[in-house]
Amino acid sequence: MAAGKEIRGKIKSVENTKKITKAMEMVAASKMRKAQDRMRAARPFAEKVRNIAAHLGEANPEYVHPFMKVNDAKAAGVIVVTTDKGLCGGMNTNVLRAVTSKLRELQSQGVEAQAVAIGNKGLGFLNRIGAKVVAQSVGLGDTPHLEKLIGPVKVLLDAYAEGKINAVYLSYTKFINTMKQESVVERLLPLSSEQMKADKSGPSWDYIYEPDAQTVIDELLVRYVESLIYQAVAENMASEQSARMVAMKAATDNAGNVINELKLVYNKTRQAAITKELSEIVAGAAAV
Repeated sequence: MAAGKEIRGKIKSVENTKKITKAMEMVAASKMRKAQDRMRAARPFAEKVRNIAAHLGEANPEYVHPFMKVNDAKAAGVIVVTTDKGLCGGMNTNVLRAVTSKLRELQSQGVEAQAVAIGNKGLGFLNRIGAKVVAQSVGLGDTPHLEKLIGPVKVLLDAYAEGKINAVYLSYTKFINTMKQESVVERLLPLSSEQMKADKSGPSWDYIYEPDAQTVIDELLVRYVESLIYQAVAENMASEQSARMVAMKAATDNAGNVINELKLVYNKTRQAAITKELSEIVAGAAAV
Protein backbone atom coordinates (compact mmCIF):
# COMPACT_ATOMS: atom_id res chain seq x y z
CA MET A 1 0.00 0.00 0.00
CA ALA A 2 2.96 2.30 -0.57
CA ALA A 3 1.11 3.87 -3.52
CA GLY A 4 -2.01 4.34 -1.36
CA LYS A 5 0.00 6.07 1.36
CA GLU A 6 1.54 8.42 -1.20
CA ILE A 7 -1.91 9.30 -2.60
CA ARG A 8 -3.23 9.98 0.94
CA GLY A 9 -0.32 12.38 1.45
CA LYS A 10 -1.20 14.21 -1.78
CA ILE A 11 -4.86 14.44 -0.75
CA LYS A 12 -3.87 15.93 2.62
CA SER A 13 -1.56 18.43 0.92
CA VAL A 14 -4.25 19.59 -1.53
CA GLU A 15 -6.80 19.85 1.30
CA ASN A 16 -4.43 22.17 3.19
CA THR A 17 -4.01 24.28 0.04
CA LYS A 18 -7.79 24.41 -0.36
CA LYS A 19 -8.19 25.73 3.21
CA ILE A 20 -5.67 28.52 2.47
CA THR A 21 -7.30 29.57 -0.82
CA LYS A 22 -10.76 29.51 0.79
CA ALA A 23 -9.54 31.76 3.62
CA MET A 24 -7.92 34.14 1.11
CA GLU A 25 -11.15 34.23 -0.90
CA MET A 26 -13.15 35.25 2.19
CA VAL A 27 -10.59 37.91 3.19
CA ALA A 28 -10.61 39.35 -0.35
CA ALA A 29 -14.43 39.44 -0.35
CA SER A 30 -14.40 41.43 2.89
CA LYS A 31 -11.76 43.87 1.63
CA MET A 32 -13.53 44.18 -1.72
CA ARG A 33 -16.68 45.63 -0.16
CA LYS A 34 -14.65 48.25 1.73
CA ALA A 35 -12.62 49.10 -1.39
CA GLN A 36 -15.79 49.53 -3.45
CA ASP A 37 -17.33 51.84 -0.86
CA ARG A 38 -14.11 53.90 -0.79
CA MET A 39 -14.03 54.09 -4.58
CA ARG A 40 -17.66 55.26 -4.84
CA ALA A 41 -17.17 57.81 -2.05
CA ALA A 42 -14.28 59.44 -3.95
CA ARG A 43 -16.23 60.05 -7.17
CA PRO A 44 -18.47 63.00 -6.06
CA PHE A 45 -15.45 64.98 -4.77
CA ALA A 46 -13.65 64.93 -8.13
CA GLU A 47 -16.84 65.88 -9.97
CA LYS A 48 -17.54 68.81 -7.61
CA VAL A 49 -14.00 70.16 -7.94
CA ARG A 50 -14.23 69.86 -11.73
CA ASN A 51 -17.54 71.76 -11.79
CA ILE A 52 -16.21 74.61 -9.63
CA ALA A 53 -13.06 74.90 -11.74
CA ALA A 54 -15.16 74.89 -14.93
CA HIS A 55 -17.40 77.70 -13.62
CA LEU A 56 -14.32 79.70 -12.62
CA GLY A 57 -12.79 79.16 -16.06
CA GLU A 58 -15.93 80.42 -17.79
CA ALA A 59 -16.06 83.46 -15.51
CA ASN A 60 -12.39 84.24 -16.27
CA PRO A 61 -11.81 83.25 -19.93
CA GLU A 62 -8.68 85.43 -20.17
CA TYR A 63 -6.67 83.01 -17.98
CA VAL A 64 -5.67 79.53 -19.20
CA HIS A 65 -4.00 77.19 -16.71
CA PRO A 66 -0.78 75.41 -17.84
CA PHE A 67 -2.58 72.06 -17.45
CA MET A 68 -4.87 73.07 -20.34
CA LYS A 69 -2.12 74.32 -22.66
CA VAL A 70 -0.68 72.04 -25.35
CA ASN A 71 3.10 72.11 -25.87
CA ASP A 72 5.36 70.40 -28.39
CA ALA A 73 7.97 68.83 -26.11
CA LYS A 74 9.39 65.50 -27.30
CA ALA A 75 8.71 63.70 -24.02
CA ALA A 76 5.69 62.27 -22.23
CA GLY A 77 4.93 60.87 -18.79
CA VAL A 78 3.10 57.66 -17.90
CA ILE A 79 1.67 56.90 -14.44
CA VAL A 80 1.47 53.11 -14.02
CA VAL A 81 -0.90 51.92 -11.27
CA THR A 82 -0.55 48.25 -10.29
CA THR A 83 -0.79 46.15 -7.13
CA ASP A 84 1.87 45.49 -4.50
CA LYS A 85 0.92 41.80 -4.19
CA GLY A 86 0.13 39.02 -6.64
CA LEU A 87 -2.47 36.21 -6.64
CA CYS A 88 -5.04 38.38 -8.44
CA GLY A 89 -5.29 36.59 -11.77
CA GLY A 90 -4.19 38.34 -14.95
CA MET A 91 -5.04 41.85 -13.73
CA ASN A 92 -1.48 43.21 -13.58
CA THR A 93 -0.48 41.40 -16.78
CA ASN A 94 -3.33 43.06 -18.69
CA VAL A 95 -2.56 46.61 -17.53
CA LEU A 96 1.20 46.17 -18.12
CA ARG A 97 0.46 44.88 -21.62
CA ALA A 98 -1.52 48.08 -22.28
CA VAL A 99 1.38 50.16 -20.88
CA THR A 100 3.85 48.34 -23.16
CA SER A 101 1.65 49.10 -26.16
CA LYS A 102 1.51 52.80 -25.20
CA LEU A 103 5.29 53.00 -24.68
CA ARG A 104 5.86 51.48 -28.14
CA GLU A 105 3.43 53.98 -29.66
CA LEU A 106 5.26 56.90 -28.04
CA GLN A 107 8.61 55.48 -29.15
CA SER A 108 7.41 55.18 -32.76
CA GLN A 109 6.47 58.89 -32.64
CA GLY A 110 9.96 59.80 -31.44
CA VAL A 111 8.68 60.76 -27.97
CA GLU A 112 10.79 59.85 -24.94
CA ALA A 113 8.72 58.29 -22.14
CA GLN A 114 9.30 58.66 -18.42
CA ALA A 115 7.24 56.77 -15.87
CA VAL A 116 5.95 56.98 -12.32
CA ALA A 117 5.30 53.57 -10.75
CA ILE A 118 2.55 53.13 -8.16
CA GLY A 119 2.74 49.55 -6.89
CA ASN A 120 5.50 46.94 -6.68
CA LYS A 121 4.44 44.93 -9.72
CA GLY A 122 4.58 47.94 -12.06
CA LEU A 123 7.91 49.10 -10.63
CA GLY A 124 9.49 45.69 -11.17
CA PHE A 125 8.17 45.51 -14.74
CA LEU A 126 9.39 49.00 -15.68
CA ASN A 127 12.85 48.24 -14.28
CA ARG A 128 12.99 44.99 -16.26
CA ILE A 129 12.19 46.63 -19.59
CA GLY A 130 14.63 49.48 -18.92
CA ALA A 131 12.05 52.29 -18.76
CA LYS A 132 13.01 55.62 -17.21
CA VAL A 133 11.36 55.65 -13.77
CA VAL A 134 11.45 59.17 -12.30
CA ALA A 135 9.44 58.43 -9.12
CA GLN A 136 7.71 55.57 -7.34
CA SER A 137 5.26 54.79 -4.56
CA VAL A 138 4.97 51.27 -3.16
CA GLY A 139 3.55 49.67 -0.04
CA LEU A 140 0.24 51.57 -0.14
CA GLY A 141 -1.56 48.87 1.85
CA ASP A 142 -5.31 48.31 1.60
CA THR A 143 -6.21 52.01 1.86
CA PRO A 144 -4.83 54.64 -0.58
CA HIS A 145 -3.45 57.77 1.10
CA LEU A 146 -3.22 60.92 -1.00
CA GLU A 147 -0.12 62.15 0.84
CA LYS A 148 1.77 59.07 -0.39
CA LEU A 149 0.70 59.73 -3.98
CA ILE A 150 1.24 63.49 -4.22
CA GLY A 151 5.06 63.40 -4.08
CA PRO A 152 5.74 60.94 -6.93
CA VAL A 153 2.95 62.30 -9.16
CA LYS A 154 4.01 65.93 -8.62
CA VAL A 155 7.23 65.18 -10.53
CA LEU A 156 5.25 64.70 -13.75
CA LEU A 157 2.73 67.48 -13.03
CA ASP A 158 5.54 70.01 -12.51
CA ALA A 159 7.34 68.78 -15.61
CA TYR A 160 4.19 69.32 -17.67
CA ALA A 161 3.55 72.78 -16.21
CA GLU A 162 7.15 73.73 -17.12
CA GLY A 163 6.71 72.46 -20.69
CA LYS A 164 9.22 69.62 -20.36
CA ILE A 165 6.70 66.94 -21.38
CA ASN A 166 3.77 67.22 -23.78
CA ALA A 167 1.32 64.77 -22.14
CA VAL A 168 0.72 62.68 -19.03
CA TYR A 169 -1.06 59.32 -19.33
CA LEU A 170 -2.67 57.36 -16.52
CA SER A 171 -2.86 53.54 -16.74
CA TYR A 172 -4.82 51.47 -14.22
CA THR A 173 -7.46 48.75 -13.95
CA LYS A 174 -10.96 50.21 -14.07
CA PHE A 175 -13.58 48.56 -11.88
CA ILE A 176 -16.69 47.59 -13.89
CA ASN A 177 -18.23 45.01 -11.57
CA THR A 178 -17.13 42.12 -9.36
CA MET A 179 -16.56 39.79 -12.29
CA LYS A 180 -15.19 42.31 -14.81
CA GLN A 181 -12.28 44.76 -14.63
CA GLU A 182 -10.89 46.67 -17.61
CA SER A 183 -7.31 47.82 -18.20
CA VAL A 184 -7.24 51.43 -19.47
CA VAL A 185 -4.65 54.02 -20.50
CA GLU A 186 -6.20 57.50 -20.31
CA ARG A 187 -4.73 60.91 -21.11
CA LEU A 188 -4.56 62.89 -17.89
CA LEU A 189 -2.89 66.04 -19.22
CA PRO A 190 -3.50 68.29 -21.06
CA LEU A 191 -7.04 68.62 -19.73
CA SER A 192 -9.47 68.77 -22.63
CA SER A 193 -12.05 71.51 -23.08
CA GLU A 194 -14.74 68.81 -22.81
CA GLN A 195 -13.47 67.81 -19.35
CA MET A 196 -13.52 71.41 -18.16
CA LYS A 197 -16.93 72.27 -19.56
CA ALA A 198 -19.33 73.40 -16.83
CA ASP A 199 -22.50 71.46 -16.14
CA LYS A 200 -25.29 73.31 -17.97
CA SER A 201 -28.12 71.55 -16.11
CA GLY A 202 -27.96 74.18 -13.36
CA PRO A 203 -27.10 77.89 -13.12
CA SER A 204 -23.64 79.19 -14.05
CA TRP A 205 -21.84 80.39 -10.94
CA ASP A 206 -19.26 83.02 -10.24
CA TYR A 207 -17.53 83.29 -6.87
CA ILE A 208 -15.95 85.71 -4.44
CA TYR A 209 -12.20 85.04 -4.68
CA GLU A 210 -9.56 85.09 -2.00
CA PRO A 211 -6.86 86.07 -2.91
CA ASP A 212 -7.68 86.13 -6.67
CA ALA A 213 -9.28 84.01 -9.42
CA GLN A 214 -5.97 82.86 -10.94
CA THR A 215 -4.64 81.46 -7.65
CA VAL A 216 -7.93 79.69 -6.93
CA ILE A 217 -8.04 78.13 -10.42
CA ASP A 218 -4.42 77.00 -10.07
CA GLU A 219 -5.12 75.26 -6.76
CA LEU A 220 -8.40 73.75 -7.92
CA LEU A 221 -6.98 72.22 -11.09
CA VAL A 222 -4.08 70.69 -9.17
CA ARG A 223 -6.58 69.25 -6.66
CA TYR A 224 -8.73 67.99 -9.56
CA VAL A 225 -5.83 66.15 -11.22
CA GLU A 226 -4.77 64.68 -7.87
CA SER A 227 -8.33 63.51 -7.23
CA LEU A 228 -8.38 61.78 -10.63
CA ILE A 229 -5.19 59.91 -9.70
CA TYR A 230 -6.58 59.02 -6.26
CA GLN A 231 -9.76 57.75 -7.93
CA ALA A 232 -7.67 55.59 -10.31
CA VAL A 233 -5.75 54.08 -7.37
CA ALA A 234 -9.02 53.45 -5.47
CA GLU A 235 -10.53 51.73 -8.53
CA ASN A 236 -7.37 49.68 -8.97
CA MET A 237 -7.59 48.49 -5.35
CA ALA A 238 -11.26 47.54 -5.75
CA SER A 239 -10.35 45.67 -8.94
CA GLU A 240 -7.46 43.94 -7.13
CA GLN A 241 -9.67 42.56 -4.36
CA SER A 242 -12.37 41.48 -6.84
CA ALA A 243 -9.81 39.75 -9.07
CA ARG A 244 -8.18 38.07 -6.06
CA MET A 245 -11.55 36.84 -4.77
CA VAL A 246 -12.42 35.34 -8.17
CA ALA A 247 -8.93 33.82 -8.58
CA MET A 248 -9.01 32.27 -5.10
CA LYS A 249 -12.51 30.89 -5.68
CA ALA A 250 -11.30 29.27 -8.91
CA ALA A 251 -8.28 27.86 -7.05
CA THR A 252 -10.54 26.47 -4.29
CA ASP A 253 -12.84 24.85 -6.86
CA ASN A 254 -9.84 23.37 -8.71
CA ALA A 255 -8.46 22.00 -5.43
CA GLY A 256 -11.81 20.31 -4.78
CA ASN A 257 -11.73 18.70 -8.23
CA VAL A 258 -8.15 17.48 -7.68
CA ILE A 259 -9.13 16.00 -4.29
CA ASN A 260 -12.07 14.13 -5.86
CA GLU A 261 -9.83 12.75 -8.61
CA LEU A 262 -7.17 11.67 -6.11
CA LYS A 263 -9.80 9.99 -3.92
CA LEU A 264 -11.06 8.09 -6.96
CA VAL A 265 -7.52 6.95 -7.79
CA TYR A 266 -6.93 6.01 -4.13
CA ASN A 267 -10.12 3.93 -3.98
CA LYS A 268 -9.20 2.13 -7.21
CA THR A 269 -5.67 1.44 -5.91
CA ARG A 270 -7.04 0.19 -2.59
CA GLN A 271 -9.62 -2.00 -4.31
CA ALA A 272 -6.94 -3.46 -6.58
CA ALA A 273 -4.76 -4.28 -3.56
CA ILE A 274 -7.69 -5.98 -1.76
CA THR A 275 -8.57 -7.96 -4.88
CA LYS A 276 -4.94 -9.08 -5.24
CA GLU A 277 -4.82 -10.24 -1.59
CA LEU A 278 -8.08 -12.19 -1.98
CA SER A 279 -6.75 -13.82 -5.13
CA GLU A 280 -3.58 -14.87 -3.31
CA ILE A 281 -5.63 -16.31 -0.40
CA VAL A 282 -7.91 -18.26 -2.76
CA ALA A 283 -4.91 -19.54 -4.75
CA GLY A 284 -3.18 -20.64 -1.54
CA ALA A 285 -6.30 -22.41 -0.27
CA ALA A 286 -6.70 -24.21 -3.62
CA ALA A 287 -3.06 -25.36 -3.52
CA VAL A 288 -3.55 -26.87 -0.05
